Amino acid sequence: MTPDPSERNGGRELSGRERPAQTSLSSGNVAPAAEGVGSDEGAEGAGSEVRAELLSLGALDRAIAASPIAYLPLGTLEFHGPHLPIGLDALNAQALCETAARLTGGIVLPVVYQGTGGGHGEYPWTIMMPSPEAIVANLTATLRRLDDFGVRIAVVFTGHFADEQLAMVDALTAEWNATQSALTVVGTGVNRCPDAPLPPDHAGAFEATLLYATAPDLVHLDKLAALDAHPAVDPNDDPYGTHRHNPGHPLWGIFGPDPRSADLTKAPAVLAHLAGWLADLARAAQ
Repeated sequence: MTPDPSERNGGRELSGRERPAQTSLSSGNVAPAAEGVGSDEGAEGAGSEVRAELLSLGALDRAIAASPIAYLPLGTLEFHGPHLPIGLDALNAQALCETAARLTGGIVLPVVYQGTGGGHGEYPWTIMMPSPEAIVANLTATLRRLDDFGVRIAVVFTGHFADEQLAMVDALTAEWNATQSALTVVGTGVNRCPDAPLPPDHAGAFEATLLYATAPDLVHLDKLAALDAHPAVDPNDDPYGTHRHNPGHPLWGIFGPDPRSADLTKAPAVLAHLAGWLADLARAAQ
């Protein structure tokens, strides 16, 4: 298959919620799921629940009156190896938006499981939109209604960060903010945190660790080939090279640092860092 030029490091997609229930862990060298995610404990400006679809009319009005911020998480359905779910991009975007909303107040809309671009379009169980137009139409209609409801900051946040997806988010943001609307759009992606604890990847250590923070039961590193018997042999030690599109590679379709070496004890810290960055972006737009 033809590799996508965006499958490189440097802050771009490297190929390419239903909200998970909180899962506790037993002992071992792995970290417990992050506190507060999926719980009813609120934070600064937030009520007990931030997920819009679970809130009644009065609760929504109170949340927006207290903090007129709405988060719009974006993802897709995309191959992420044998060890991670195809909804990973959406799941991570949803978790980060919920965690940020508990810091800033406001609400989180249901995740949009549609994305575009990247190099995994022909991989098993990838369902990618061929162009961004339908996604943009969906988001634009949503923004118009949020404006009507008194939302003043809309954070469009994508967990799928192919170049085409990021270009879509950037164009939507610029076009909306050029209007006279009282609502300001903040558009960005999970790969754009300038001081992230781990470099962005596709199905590698970064994405696996981030998902582990809120859905440890969905991360199965043991489904990958054993590292000692099947090391990742990467030309020029490049973990982002197109050779990983070869089905014979032990990390087929995985772009970035080997997830088999991931330190999952860092998961809560990675989530907290990225959510804090996202919350700061929302606050800065007020």
